Amino acid sequence: MNLMTSEAALRLLPAAEPANTAADVLFFGVGDTALGKVLLARSAKGVCAILLGDDATEFEADLAARFPGATLIANEAMVRDDLAKVVRYAEKPSEGLALTLDMRGTPLQRRIWEQIRAIPVGKTMSYMHLARVINNVYPNVAARVVANACAANAIAFAVPCHRVIRTDGELAGYRWGIERRRELIEKEGLV
Repeated sequence: MNLMTSEAALRLLPAAEPANTAADVLFFGVGDTALGKVLLARSAKGVCAILLGDDATEFEADLAARFPGATLIANEAMVRDDLAKVVRYAEKPSEGLALTLDMRGTPLQRRIWEQIRAIPVGKTMSYMHLARVINNVYPNVAARVVANACAANAIAFAVPCHRVIRTDGELAGYRWGIERRRELIEKEGLV
């Protein structure tokens, strides 16, 4: 992992990345939302991480751990528009969130995340029901597999794992904190 600051990194980028290599460069920025701090990272393909929490230093360590081969460049200007959409979404999630995504995971995880993205704002689906839906393509998927995919999700809000709940309707753990999950669900009008 290479961590660079914005201006110096932008000057070095063309020389560091010959045209025939597939170097993974991620630009990121940190902002404040109604649900705490957020780090948004994007590749050339789209947003690959939206991390929630309270400490920007922890975000950067989490980002580096999730993308160990990537060159990480702090550059608010490169993510400004996407970050503004995320800030608005945290304030009023009922309006939805439209971002181009670069979802990175196994084929099964990406299939689960796509199905989660299809859950409309204001609706929920149980882990068990989602597992049954996924079973059409991947036989023998259990609710635990769906829960593990939710835990591995690096794109909070845009892959709305907060809408996946237990069969009894109760909230289970949430990578970004159960209180954030509860607040998102309330803001979406799910309760």
